[in-house]
Amino acid sequence: MCVNDLVVQGAEPLFFLDYFATGKLDVEAARTIIAGIAEACRATGCALIGGETAEMPGMYAAGDYDLAGFAVGAVERSGVIDGRTVAVGDVVLGLASSGLHSNGFSLVRRVVEQAGIAYDAPAPFAPGKTLAEALLAPTRLYVKSCLAGIAAGGVKALAHITGGGLIENIPRVIPESVSVELDARAWKLPPVFRFLAETAGLERGELARVFNCGLGMVAVVDTARADAVARAFAAEGETVSRVGRVVPRPKDGAGTLILNTESEWPG
Repeated sequence: MCVNDLVVQGAEPLFFLDYFATGKLDVEAARTIIAGIAEACRATGCALIGGETAEMPGMYAAGDYDLAGFAVGAVERSGVIDGRTVAVGDVVLGLASSGLHSNGFSLVRRVVEQAGIAYDAPAPFAPGKTLAEALLAPTRLYVKSCLAGIAAGGVKALAHITGGGLIENIPRVIPESVSVELDARAWKLPPVFRFLAETAGLERGELARVFNCGLGMVAVVDTARADAVARAFAAEGETVSRVGRVVPRPKDGAGTLILNTESEWPG
């Protein structure tokens, strides 16, 4: 389990194990990969206690490898965040993402192919970076900031916006009787998503169903504690915005409603 997915339940990550498989071990490549994992563990206060490295000749082409891993965390039963207390009127806070967060790359690769842009060419939306560097910006880790927000009191639900985007991830952490209503005017759509939408002609609904659209983590917070939680997030370095509210679930059953995309997003 990803450390961001642990903290949405109120759990503090304890340790991480990795799995690295390849046809023939490239020591330098493996060293770089493990160094990246160790850096992420340090950033989240999670111990890297080991893992497995496997060489399987014939299973992988030269230079290819398979990388996986999981984290284990802990939370007191009384402190589990499960969204059950989310109610109409609660405030929704959004924490800015650092980019694509490793999601939607099947679509991204197709867009890049159709656009005919080389990955080592300058990124049209990120001055000073190649397209590959801009698309592969590391996923932001929200562990310390979310733990600080939880400690401030009033956090009722947390949604890590991964595959499925804003449309599919938020409904998983709230009761079926309510929906989260977001206002697209409350945060800025990052250039990478604008580039993808304009280049591929993506519909706004599809953009929100595939990508995080600039919000890597969404918190549903008691109205009386919203400012305190926002300050706790900001103190840990997050760019936090009040992006919406909880409303009654509409008849069509949509768990995420996004208003004003027509004026703020391409499509």
